[in-house]
Amino acid sequence: MTTPAIHRTTDRAEASETLTKHLQRVLVALVDLHVQGKQAHWNVTGRGFRDLHLQLDELVDVAREHSDTVAERLRALQAVPDGRTETVATSTDLSPYPAGLVSVTDTVDAVVERVAQVAEVVREVHDDVDAADPTSADLLHEIIHDLEKQAWMMSSENHEV
Repeated sequence: MTTPAIHRTTDRAEASETLTKHLQRVLVALVDLHVQGKQAHWNVTGRGFRDLHLQLDELVDVAREHSDTVAERLRALQAVPDGRTETVATSTDLSPYPAGLVSVTDTVDAVVERVAQVAEVVREVHDDVDAADPTSADLLHEIIHDLEKQAWMMSSENHEV
């Protein structure tokens, strides 16, 4: 007999260890994207700087808002989210962001790559999360939608027809 993904106590749902691990992995990826997006925002340079600088703030807002939603979902399921810097640094799926000033073109490529990495994490855990808790899976759908939109808009900076 398998352990249910969500246990019901008197009036509250509790996430299984697997569901918690999946949502925690998404949380870490989003927190790291938020931090790397700010790093990119502060250090992008070159032609098109201002537009990308502002667009990076939009991406950071998306990552921050979704990380908050995932963390609050974990708490609603009686799990404990962990967004501490040491946790993010040791468990992220994202590539490290380059140090120093980064050109607009290279910033776009680097940030879009990291957005794709976060979307991949969300896709990897999606089916298990959906089987365990469709409500949490609905949140994952929104995350994928918003991240892919950000990646499309940002990657368009480097493409000309």
